[in-house]
Amino acid sequence: MKEPLVREIVCLEPSALAQRLKGERHLTLLESVMRTEQLGRYSFLACNPRATLEVNAAGTFLDGVAQQESALGLISRLVSENRQPHLPGLPPFQGGLAGYVAYDFGRRLEPAARIPDFAPLCPDLMLHHFDCVAAFDHMQERAWIISASTERADELEELLARRPRALGSHAVTGFESNFSRIAYEEAISRTVEYILAGDIFQANITQTFAAALPQGFDALAFYLALRRRNPATFAAFLDYGSVQIASSSPERLLRVEDASVEARPIKGTRRRDPDPARDASQIASLTSSRKDRAENVMIVDLLRNDLSRVARPGSVRVPVLCGLESYANVHHLVSVITGELAEPNGIGELIAAAFPGGSITGAPKIRAMEIIAGIEQAPRGVYCGSIGYIGFNGRSDLNIAIRTAQFAAGRALVQGGGGITARSDPAAEYDESLTKIRRVMEAFAP
Repeated sequence: MKEPLVREIVCLEPSALAQRLKGERHLTLLESVMRTEQLGRYSFLACNPRATLEVNAAGTFLDGVAQQESALGLISRLVSENRQPHLPGLPPFQGGLAGYVAYDFGRRLEPAARIPDFAPLCPDLMLHHFDCVAAFDHMQERAWIISASTERADELEELLARRPRALGSHAVTGFESNFSRIAYEEAISRTVEYILAGDIFQANITQTFAAALPQGFDALAFYLALRRRNPATFAAFLDYGSVQIASSSPERLLRVEDASVEARPIKGTRRRDPDPARDASQIASLTSSRKDRAENVMIVDLLRNDLSRVARPGSVRVPVLCGLESYANVHHLVSVITGELAEPNGIGELIAAAFPGGSITGAPKIRAMEIIAGIEQAPRGVYCGSIGYIGFNGRSDLNIAIRTAQFAAGRALVQGGGGITARSDPAAEYDESLTKIRRVMEAFAP
């Protein structure tokens, strides 16, 4: 195992440095914008990868060469073959794979599930092998280039010293949903009927707002507006050519540190209020809600089951159940599930067990995914999938891509929804779907 080269650099805002890398291949920014020591401490910036793993309608490809091995098998093999020591005292991503796994990749993990093969919004998976990365520790206010070679470190440092590239417009208007309010409420009622019939306990139903991209639209400019409007712990900007992603997600799917794994599902939401008294009332309503707590606990049970498939027997724990977390626009109930992996190098097996996240599918997961596909009648793309990194040093962190905008084929897409239970009120669920994306939509304003 070769130890990476480390070079300290001036700690500037990662988003400002991303503007200097604009136009470079596969620009990837994983940013903690809402910064806390536990959840929002680190950010990472990389471009011009050594190799690319892509899964699309034609198959699985590594640098454009078709592969017979499964994508998750390839991921585990790449991690094993490129294993490197973890350098203590530095941010956890020190080189490895970074990018996204689309929600629609989930149908490949459950081939028996009755899920239509919708025309894709983007490739089902794009992960890049970055052997050189800029890493930021916001608590220490320090930054480093961590690289496999001096040459690659020199290249990135020169790019980061460039003048910022000019930005275009982030304004988009004319969004239209694939559901009217009446149709969305009817979809919620149908989902409740499935629940009452014993088909499922819960399903996450979403609507999609789409608009044509105007000439001169700049996805990076939009991300910069979004991070100001809706600072989040697991934000990201990806420019992957045919698709750009701007995410301001507060939710972690999985964090791995050697054999230890953590999931942080979100279930239960209330809108923030600028009046402190009314905001406190919103918190009290959320934390005392039987419906929201039941929704959260159901997903905790699902994730305990998911992690138990790959964890050491008896190691799965729930240290936090229905804890309160507050963000710019909403309050959430968040639980924490932890475990110890039976095979520390089996990151592919872990993703197979836990993807897509239970909080954005429902329970039982496979049947919920079938019902979601039948009601939504459309792919989700990266939305409700995952963005993050899989490090060659045994550290990985993947978000759930909510509060996320996608730009592909000349269109902007923004999706929002929520978990439906037997107690769900269709009108309230419609309103909640708008609350969750309000800050994302506001970021499109001129």
